[in-house]
Amino acid sequence: MALRDETCVPCRDGGPTLEVEELASLRAELPDWEVIEGHRLHRRLEFVDFRTALNWLNHAGAICEEQGHHGDFRVGWGYVEVDIYTHKAGGLTRADAVLAAKFDAITP
Repeated sequence: MALRDETCVPCRDGGPTLEVEELASLRAELPDWEVIEGHRLHRRLEFVDFRTALNWLNHAGAICEEQGHHGDFRVGWGYVEVDIYTHKAGGLTRADAVLAAKFDAITP
């Protein structure tokens, strides 16, 4: 099953984070995402204007609410930056990769 078709599974405090090998295998489905310090996923998306960026962000926000898993966002004229990691686990979990894949499926 593709990551975008999975459901984010909530983790508990101190829950397991992805091992290096697990993250490497998931990265094939997340080519536009950077792994920052092995701790978070980051992506900058470019748009033609603020309205389109905000529209994408509203879609992403709805996914976050539906999945019960939330990214950190910065929005400005023509861009949205996203950081995803599981705060409770203190790093990256499978749910983070699932959320990133769901964001990649949004069409502005």
